[in-house]
Amino acid sequence: MKAIAEADQFAGSLGAADGAAAANQHIDASGMRVDRRRVRGRASAINPAGRFEALARVEVDDGWQSLEDLPPFKTEVQVERARTVITRNQSPDISFDRSINPYRGCEHGCVYCFARPTHAYAGLSAGVDFESRLFVKPDAAKLLEKEITRAGYEPRTIAIGTNTDPYQPIEREWMVMRSILEVLERHNHPVGIVTKSALVVRDADILARMAEKGLAKVALSVTTTDRMLARTMEPRASTPTKRLEAIKALSAVGVPCSVMVAPIIPGLNDHEIEKILDAAAAMGATQAGYVLLRLPLEVAPVFKEWLLRHYPERYRHVMSLIRSMRGGKDYDSEWSKRMSGTGPYAWQIARRMEMACKRLGLSARGKPLRADLFVRPKPAGEQLELL
Repeated sequence: MKAIAEADQFAGSLGAADGAAAANQHIDASGMRVDRRRVRGRASAINPAGRFEALARVEVDDGWQSLEDLPPFKTEVQVERARTVITRNQSPDISFDRSINPYRGCEHGCVYCFARPTHAYAGLSAGVDFESRLFVKPDAAKLLEKEITRAGYEPRTIAIGTNTDPYQPIEREWMVMRSILEVLERHNHPVGIVTKSALVVRDADILARMAEKGLAKVALSVTTTDRMLARTMEPRASTPTKRLEAIKALSAVGVPCSVMVAPIIPGLNDHEIEKILDAAAAMGATQAGYVLLRLPLEVAPVFKEWLLRHYPERYRHVMSLIRSMRGGKDYDSEWSKRMSGTGPYAWQIARRMEMACKRLGLSARGKPLRADLFVRPKPAGEQLELL
């Protein structure tokens, strides 16, 4: 990551155009960037070793032009045999205390994804590896049923899609999310879903039945309405238009929908806040929220390299605004600050969201989902009740 840090210094010490050019030249010379032909359709163009690895890796031409013979990165899926599927948290700045992640890694490849650093725990990179080397939990539904069967389990809303997207492209084949919803519906367990994929509409039948009982809601994340920006920033996610259409389709069958303007990247997509909210409200969204761009650990260099590659003329301005909301740093992980930032620019974003939501009748907090309808599964081997 040293090359990205040095490139950042070049970009900041020279004029906007000269600094960005020097920064890009430095990254190219370092060997960090993967040949663009190998990462076509991916957001990240670097694949540095995970932070726990002893050795770093770079691509260096040895004079035999062998780099040209390397194959493109292809999506690989590995089965993960997890022992449990419900993840608990005690974070004071999010509204749920449990979640499920059917997959690790995400083929959507959003360059800003704060989950990228989790790939280091598997010895993989937060760069291209995160987008192409995926893990699936095919037994997730069985594990879920087992966990909610345990004595003393108290039902509360399970959040799905808070780390990696449950409706990423490989869900079409594995259908893990569908099987999870079937378990939740069978036992009247509340669920909240966050996704960037129109594939969620496939499960509208289950979601509509659950929503009728007050057990389900869906949030579609819409980062931009600019198709070209979306294509470079989140290359394998559904297009913004498809996501808005998904809000309309789900709302039409009674599923409460919200729109997440997330992440807001100052100097890049923050001018679209009102436009996104207007479009989502017109499609039937009743709730809205936002999250400021987060750059923890390896996300910062991945995002910086992408910004230098696609929007070099904006690099200094964007990074300056980000740091103005993060106490002069790339990121501040402190509770109550990590989602919304601090300072005048962060305050302005919050007020714009507040005013637009008020104008459109979008609430910040929707109606709580019900947990009183939960039907506790009977443990395997338990004697059935007599009729």
